[in-house]
This record gives sequence, C-alpha cells and structure tokens, in this order.
Amino acid sequence: MGTTVATNALLERQGERMALVVTRGFGDLLFIGNQSRPRIFDLNIKVPEMLYEEVIEVKERVLVHDKSCAMGNIGVYKKGINDAEIIVEQEIDETELIASFQGLKKRGIDSIAVVLLHSFIYPNHELQVAQIARKAGISNISLSHQLMPMIKAVPRGFTVSADAYLTPKILDYIKGFESGFKNIDKVSLNFMQSDGGLCNVRNFCGSKAILSGPAGGVVGVAMTAYDQEKKQPIIGFDMGGTSTDVCRYAGHLEQVMETTTAGVTIQAPQLDINTVAAGGGSRLYFRNGLFTVGPESAGAHPGPVCYKKNGHLTITDANVVLGRVLPDFFPAIFGPKADEILDKDAAYRQMEDLTKQINEFIKAHPDAEQKEYKVEEVALGFVAVANEEMCRPIRALTQSRGYDTAIHALASFGGAGGQHACSIARILGINTVFIHKYSSVLSAFGIALADVVCDIQEPAHKVLTDELFPFLKDRFNHLSDKAENQLIEQGFPPERITCEHILHMRYERTDSSIIVHAQFDPQKPASLTNFIESFREIYKKEYGFNLHNRNIIVDDVRIRGVGKSVIHVSEHLEDAEEPEQPPVTTERLVFFDEGKLATNIYQLHNLKAGHTIRGPALIIDNNSTVVVEPLCKAMITKEGNIRLEVGTKKENDFSTHMDPIRLAIFSNRFMSIAEQMGKALQRTSISTNIKERLDFSCALFGPDGGLIANAPHIPVHLGGMQYAVTFQIEHIGLDKIKNGDVFLSNHPKAGGSHLPDFTVITPVFIKNSKHPVFFVANRGHHADIGGLVPGSMPPHSTKLIQEGAAFISFKLVDQGNFQEEELIRHLKAPGEVEGCSGSRNITDNISDLKAQIAANNKGIFLVCDLIEEYSLEVVQAYMQHIRTTAEDAVKAMLKEVGTKIKEETGSSRMEAVDCMDDGTDIKLKIDIDVEQENATFDFTGTGPEVFSSINAPRAITMSAIIYCLRCLVNKDIPLNSGCLEPIKIHVPHGTILSPSDDAAVVGGNVLTSQRLCDVIFKAFGAVAASQGCMNNVTFGDESMGYYETIAGGSGAGNGWNGRDAIHTHMTNTRITDPEIFESRYPVILREFRVRPGSGGKGKWKGGNGVIRSMQFRRALSLSLLTERR
Repeated sequence: MGTTVATNALLERQGERMALVVTRGFGDLLFIGNQSRPRIFDLNIKVPEMLYEEVIEVKERVLVHDKSCAMGNIGVYKKGINDAEIIVEQEIDETELIASFQGLKKRGIDSIAVVLLHSFIYPNHELQVAQIARKAGISNISLSHQLMPMIKAVPRGFTVSADAYLTPKILDYIKGFESGFKNIDKVSLNFMQSDGGLCNVRNFCGSKAILSGPAGGVVGVAMTAYDQEKKQPIIGFDMGGTSTDVCRYAGHLEQVMETTTAGVTIQAPQLDINTVAAGGGSRLYFRNGLFTVGPESAGAHPGPVCYKKNGHLTITDANVVLGRVLPDFFPAIFGPKADEILDKDAAYRQMEDLTKQINEFIKAHPDAEQKEYKVEEVALGFVAVANEEMCRPIRALTQSRGYDTAIHALASFGGAGGQHACSIARILGINTVFIHKYSSVLSAFGIALADVVCDIQEPAHKVLTDELFPFLKDRFNHLSDKAENQLIEQGFPPERITCEHILHMRYERTDSSIIVHAQFDPQKPASLTNFIESFREIYKKEYGFNLHNRNIIVDDVRIRGVGKSVIHVSEHLEDAEEPEQPPVTTERLVFFDEGKLATNIYQLHNLKAGHTIRGPALIIDNNSTVVVEPLCKAMITKEGNIRLEVGTKKENDFSTHMDPIRLAIFSNRFMSIAEQMGKALQRTSISTNIKERLDFSCALFGPDGGLIANAPHIPVHLGGMQYAVTFQIEHIGLDKIKNGDVFLSNHPKAGGSHLPDFTVITPVFIKNSKHPVFFVANRGHHADIGGLVPGSMPPHSTKLIQEGAAFISFKLVDQGNFQEEELIRHLKAPGEVEGCSGSRNITDNISDLKAQIAANNKGIFLVCDLIEEYSLEVVQAYMQHIRTTAEDAVKAMLKEVGTKIKEETGSSRMEAVDCMDDGTDIKLKIDIDVEQENATFDFTGTGPEVFSSINAPRAITMSAIIYCLRCLVNKDIPLNSGCLEPIKIHVPHGTILSPSDDAAVVGGNVLTSQRLCDVIFKAFGAVAASQGCMNNVTFGDESMGYYETIAGGSGAGNGWNGRDAIHTHMTNTRITDPEIFESRYPVILREFRVRPGSGGKGKWKGGNGVIRSMQFRRALSLSLLTERR
C-alpha cells in the first residue's frame, strides 16, 4: 500500500503533540534552521510553523576530537561508531531530565524527538535519553541517530521531529486498517516508503512516509516505461490537481538524501522528485499584463468553476472550454449534491469575463499586438503558460545536471497528464511519449510491482585509500547480514534477496556527499576502484570537473537489501485487423493552435494492439483523457498502452509586438535560464561560500546591459550587476568587445559592491553580429582575495587596496584563451601592500572563476536555443517588453502611494533619515509625481565619505532601491531594470553612498546596504527597521579561513510582527550546520539561539535577534563587521 496520511498531516499540521529534546544551548536550532527566508521579496516573512510544542534542552555535550588543537583536559576521550574519536565533555543529568519528561506527561505530550549534537557517531546519550523518557512514561520516542545516522544536526533534527509528529498518526491509521481483518497475522502488509521500496508494516514510520504516494508513480514509470534493451532514459510526468511531480529514470531509482516538504527538511534516502505548483486545479489570473497560472489552487472544494460549487477558474476549466475535457464522458458527481455533470457553460462564461479584461488591457497599451482575443485563444494561452511552468522542473532534472532533455522519452501519468503530454514533449524537444493504460492510477500500480527494501547505513568519515578495503569489507558484510536477516524474517528466501553496496562520498573540503552505487566484491580489493571510478564519473557529470588533488572521503557506508517482487503483469491485446482504421466513438470540435478542428474521439477499451490514431484526436478511458495533438500519432501497444510520436511543428512568424501570452512564456523562459545558470554555478564551484552558502547571483542582460531577468538569489547583487555590465560596455566600447571574451570586475567604480564579490561577464554574439546581442553575468563571493585579514572582510580597512585584489576591467578570457598567468599576478598583488597578503587560496579562486564562466556558458546556450526557436528580433523585443511590464507595475505602485500620501498630508513628498553607528547620516527625500507616475530619490544631506570600510559604492544604492521597489509592489512581477525606469536618483559624490574610487568599501556592501533599505522603507512607512546589517564574521589563520553572515530580527509592519532569527533584505545566505562547523573548523559552537526580548516592544513587535557563542580551539584571527550593537 501507499498512503498520504503522513503527507496530509504534515501539510495541514495535524500531527501528534510532541516535544523536541536537544543539546543545551540549541533549543532554537530548528527554528533558526539555515536562517534563509523562503521568499526574498516578502516583508511579512512567513515560514512554516514548527512541529514541536515544547523544547527540552539537555545538559550534555559531545565534541569532535581535533588533534591539531591543544585545549587541555576538557572531557573524557572515547571511541564512537567505527572508531570515531570524540570527547564527552558533559554527561547527562538524569534527575533533571526525568523531571522535565514528567512535566510533559502532565501537560498531555506523549511523543518526543531527540537530536543531540554528534549523536550520529556517538549515540550513547540519545539512547540514555530514551531510557529516561520511558521511565517517565513517554510512549513514542524518536531518536535521530536511529532514523538517519548522518552528519548535519539541522536536517537530522527536522527528520526526527517529523517522525515523532507523524508516526503516532501512522500507527493509528495502521491499527484502524488492520482491525478490518479477522486474521491479520496471516496477511503480508507492506507500505511504500519515500525511497521507492516497500517495507513491512512493523518498520513503517512517519519520516519514511512523506513521499509514499508519489514514490509509487516513480516505480510505476520504472517498471512500465523503461526498456531494458534500448535503455532510453525516461522522464516521469505526473500531473495532478494541485501540483505536478517529475522524476527521471535511467536504469536505477535516483535518490537524494535531503528534501523539503511543507517547510520540513527530511534527511533520508528519498526518490528524487521535483514538484511545481501547477496542476489541473491551478487558478488562472491576468496580473500586470501577464497570464499567470497558480501557485494558488482551487482544491477539490470548491474546485474549478466547472465543478458547479462556486469555484475558481482553473486549468481544468481551460481544458473544458477548449473541448479537451468532455463533460458527457464524466460521471454525474459534481454540483452541491454530487449528482450533476461538468458545467462547460459556467467555465466558458468566466473565461469570457477574463477575456474582456485582457482585451481592454491590450487596447490601452499601444506597444501590444492589437488583436482581439477569442475566449478559446485565452484558454489555450493559459494552457501554454502552464505547460511552460511544468517544463521548469523537468529542465532542472535534466539540463541543470548535464543531461540532454531531448534524448529522453516522456512517461505521462496522473489524472491530467494526458491532456498536456504532447505539448510538454514538443516544448522540450522530446519525440516519444509513453502513456500506460493505468496512467491515472499508475502510483497504485507501481506500488503493486515494487520490491521490499531494507536500507541500513552507518557513518564512516574516512579517507578512501587502498588501506580502507578491510574496513569497508567488514562493514558491508555486517550491514548485509542485518539486511538479509530482516528480509528473511519477512518471508523472503535467500535466492530472492540481493544487496546493493552504496557509499556516500565527497571530496575533502566539500560539504555535500554523492550517493554512489558500485559492484563490490569482498574477495577482491581491486573492486574498490569501482567506487572511485563511479564517484568521479558522477561528479564530472554533476559538476563538470573532478578535483584530482583532493582526497575522497567516505561519509557513510550503506546497504540496500532488496527482496525481489514476483508479481508480473503480462496482459496482451488482440491484434487490430485494420490498424489504420480504429473505431471512432464520436466527433467533436476541439480548439488547438490551428483553431477549431474536427476531432475524432476514441475510447481506449475499444482499441486493439496496432491501432494507429493520427491527431487531432482524444483517447478517453474511465479515468483520464489523452489529447493527440495535430502532427502527433498514437499507437496502441501489445500491452494496451499508448505510445505517442510527437511531430515537430513549424512555428508561425511571431510579431515583435507585445502579446500577453508570449510575454508570460518569455518571462518563464528568461527566469528559467537564470535559475539554470545558478544551478550550473552551484554544481561547478568548489568553495563553501558559493556551493553551500549560495552566496551568488546569476542574471541575463539586454544588448544595452539592462537587467532582463535574474533568479531570486542575493538581493544586494541583483540591482547592482547591471551597472557592472553597462560599465564594461562604456569603458571598453562595443566595437572592441570580441566574440570569446569574458570580463572580470569587482572594483566599486566598475559597478562592484565590494571586492570579494567577483562579477564575470560574457558578451554573446550570434552568426555575423558585429556587436553583442545580449550579455550574461554572475556575481559570486570568493572566500579570500587577499588583503589585511583572512576572509578579505577587514573591519578596520581605510583604503580599498587593503581589502584585496581589485579588477576594473580584466579580460579573464581573451577570445577563447583563459588568462591564468595574468589572473594569478593580480590575485597576488595585494601582498605588495604593507600588512596585507595576496589571495590565500588562489587555487579555489581560479576554480570558482572557471565555474562562473561555465554558468555563463549555460545561459548562452539556453538563450541561443530561445533565439533559434523565436528569432533574435522577437527575443530582444520581449526583453524590452518584460522590462516595460516591471516599469508599469512600479508606476502603478508610485501612483497609489503618492495619491494616498497627498490625501493624508497634502504633499507627495516622503522623507527619512537614519545614521550609521559612527553617526554618519543617510538622508532621503522622495518626491512622487502622481500625474507622470515617477519619483525622485534624493540623498542630499547624506554624510561624507568616511575613513573606514562602510562606504557604499553607487551600485549598492541602486540595488537597495530596486529591491525595495520590488518589495513594495508586492506582486509577482519580474525584477529587472524596468523597475528603475520611473525613478530618478540623485546621490551627491563624495558622500558615503558615492565615495571616491580608492575608498574602503567592504563594509558598505554588508552594513550600509541594509541601513539603506531601512531608510527607504521608513520613508514609505512600509516596515520597521531590521537589524541593519548582515552580522559578518570571519576567522582563520595561515592555514584556513571561514566566513559567515548571521541572522537577526526582521522589522514589524502594520498588522504583523517581525520574524525572529532570519536574514533580511539584502542578504539571504545560509549558515553552516553546527556539526559540519565543529567537524571542519577548530571551533566549538557553545550556543545558537534566539535572544528573547531583543526585538523591541509595541503592538507589532520586531523580530528577535540571536546569540551565537563560539569557542576557538586554537589561536585564530577574528574579524567582525556589524552595526547596531
């Protein structure tokens, strides 16, 4: 069986009352999480609520033993799992803890989740906590090391919390189910787990049940669509009512070790399923000139308009209007009494109302293509936009990981998948679509075919060398015996049991391990090379390169015991006597790109093997409809399934005038390109800052250097990057920019924010173009570029040359040739300045710069594909139309705000002032011209440039303004240079916001930028101030360096409290997990918690800040860049 009990309880927060038990000092560990906010432009920051009701902090502490640190006698040295060296600094106080548990029982809490630091290698304390809890009468106890013995306390903590929250509900469900059997002991009952394997009912728990339903679909795709001889990889496309799940299968189930569902990170083997909030029930809107699909859903109740329950206009309604969903082939289960058929007329009327609104918008916009839409054209437009949305997770699974999407076949399933399969395949360049006869219930079918799995792992954390073979042999044998015995107990004979050998591997000084399957022979030490070769092959595919001079680390040893299923389904249809003349049930008019076409309707149960159906056509069965589009052909296989061949369609000559449907499609495509650039940069970089903390941004720019689209990365980068691009255009001159050139800059005068942020800019030429037709660029924070201190974030710098290597316009690649020698010379140059060093890790600098080049190349490839599809003229036209859309949204906001302010005060001027800790003022006057729908931002009166590092280059002011404007619009619009078109900005030169070229600026990017946002929002009266800085911490010595930014409290607004312990405004970087932090660096994290009461008082209170207490284990250099302290 599969079940959605756990998923629904998690989504609806209807689980068991439970408490979190955690190491003292870390009671807010899960509340803080990785400190990033989910939506960067939301001022009222909303994050999913915690699952636990109470927290018990345990007086205990386990440390990782670090031989390089001489701290004296700080505890008892012990051996953990697989001889891991640890120090028990404090044992558990049993008396205090049992009293806490007894208090829980009195308050009605009977379930606990236990996560103690480093319990994955030393579980003794968690086991002791469990014994104490049982003495106190606690019934349900979940221990993090038993669920997933892996490093990273935060995801392990979320996982054990989910388990304690959901397992009692699962057990209640199972108890109720079993009560329906007279002799349940004679029934073999297995449940589908998130990893795609069945497990015995007695081993089923909440943390393994989250993806129970979708996992069945993946197994169904694997078992029915993949051809073992042809080995063509498959993309699974499961379109349901509220969302669409996609997966990839190429011979084995692809798994990941971390996923996030309903805001809860689960650390466990899970199938790699990507989800997008677009399904049949996704609601349709026309907003800011864009066709918008979702993410809101109509749900089952009230549902779409056609359900006759006062519902909302949805994709299902669009398909009904188009004639692709036929009401008379549906049962009469709709309406208030569930006794009526689908209502096409109601859907048509609401679509007609929306069509009128769209046509009025077009008439009011002279740059739009002047045409009057028909109702069906609007419905088809929404379907096209939804299709583009659903292609994004597919591209993320394929293109973003180095796979060519077009070589795959598409396996479509789910209730709505067949209506969109041909279009999805055509957009992605896929030629073959496979639709199983049970496609609408393929998840259930897959569960029936699945194997029973027993997955066991344990931590290793050892360097992979030939000498490790005896250890791996011993651990594999031990885990294999455990898995086999468990499967034998469930009734599997040994001949039906196999064991897959798996290692979780990574390169030294990287954080994310890779799941590696390989053939392992306990009798052959040479078989260890299978793991090494597989690891390097996967790493190269995933990241684009290998780190040949780095050790390979084995993080975990794992066995996946499989009890093979003996269920085989082999039904065959009769052969059709006349394959080209399948029986037609009826004929209807259905709307396609070509207009209304006479379309044959076929019923699947009437079709035989070999029947061929040419589009347009609809194939209907009891649970789903398959749309065979024009130029497509459907064939019925021997097994009764549908195989579609998707023909290529010659696209029309598109106009360069704005069309709202294509505008939405281009907006999606541009955003998708920027996102995939980001994925490529994360994959190919090697530094923690870029790969793990995600301190980077990627964007696409027009031929004039104006920002077109960016992924939602780091706000302080987003607005400023376009000034780096336009500077290069003006500084070099378009005639001197050549094909194959790549430019590097970080200097404030060249649009830089601060020196550690390296911007890599690639101009793009096509065919015989004389000048670049567009630009791609990305900005990434490099951990060290030289200067006064390790980490290149000196709090006491007074000149730019003290902050590291500076590049104004460096040709990183000269017509295809990487300029490594010249680059190294520049990176070493800061060492010539008194008291400074050159870059302390040039190798990482070079590797990350190559990764930045690769990310740009990904963007170039994807935009060139877009140009090939639509033409250069059309793509460039829509680059401008997208900017106009953003401009119009900002104008509308300015008009609304200006009108309101004038009514309240008699003036449309707004003013604000705030000061830095050193007393330097930031003054702002905003004058809104309501008639012209524009505004002037005047910073006259701002304090002069200072003899410290808090000077902010002009690009930072632009970034702050564009970010604030996007937040104030409070609608899902594209962020691009159009946002600044209605804005005039005056920043007096020589001030802290426009300093001289050699002024120190490292703090301006991370401190002054935040204060700028506070001032702008204060002027608009939008939200109270945040912590006003990014709380920058760097430490290190001659051998290592570390950099992090620490969260604070967000400001309150009119109607909401600020959020505690979260990054705000111009940053959104993640913080390192405590166990990673202590394992990789010579430091002990003593405390990381919310500081109560620090957010202030009021009807609506500001968010609280945090306490982060560290103890260095050896002498290190520490630097702090902070404000408002």
